[in-house]
Amino acid sequence: MGAKQIQNPKSKIQNRNGVFERMDKMYRRQRYFYDLTRKYYLLGRDKLIEKMNVAEGENVLEIGCGTGRNLIILARKFPNSRFYGLDASAEMLKTAEAKVSAEELKNISLKTALADDFDYRKTFNSENPFDTIYFSYSISIIPTWKESIENALANLKSGRSVYIVDFYDQKDLPAWFRRILKSWLEQFHVKYPKELLPHLENLEVQNLGKLSVNSIYKSYAFIAEFQKTD
Repeated sequence: MGAKQIQNPKSKIQNRNGVFERMDKMYRRQRYFYDLTRKYYLLGRDKLIEKMNVAEGENVLEIGCGTGRNLIILARKFPNSRFYGLDASAEMLKTAEAKVSAEELKNISLKTALADDFDYRKTFNSENPFDTIYFSYSISIIPTWKESIENALANLKSGRSVYIVDFYDQKDLPAWFRRILKSWLEQFHVKYPKELLPHLENLEVQNLGKLSVNSIYKSYAFIAEFQKTD
């Protein structure tokens, strides 16, 4: 038998630092025109915002908040609630912080962190888990998406929901359109994980929550809600 490999904690830290560096490299320049370009194909974000019913005093987290576009809309809409955002790119958060400051919004907090590694206490110094957590076109760029969903549920109150809006399979759209979109998204390391919805269905089978999925824009994208079991 071969010797059992032991995980080197230092290597793990170096790997995580590598993620931060790669994300910063990707978005160091993109952050200046990100919002202008993404509004044409990150469809369904506003539908998700409309779907989320945030009560006064609740805490809401966006995983992969980027430039803070969604958080700012929500913070304006629900001024008496608290909104949190995390992103692996400190460069993107520079833009988000500038926008939040310009809007003079006091109910948004931002942190550089990984989706599979944050903790509501350590990362955000919060006493309680979140009331709502959502991924807006971020799950398709997170290699560790399974662990990230698991971590999101661990940081969520029982009976509350994790939402996901992202690219779907586009099966109802023309083949030429699917090819062009896939080629474009690959430039940004974005890929719809085909195992995502089956994975959520499996979590439902395990009685970890209740799943609902809606296809939007002829299966261009989907909105999923996974309500954590009490």
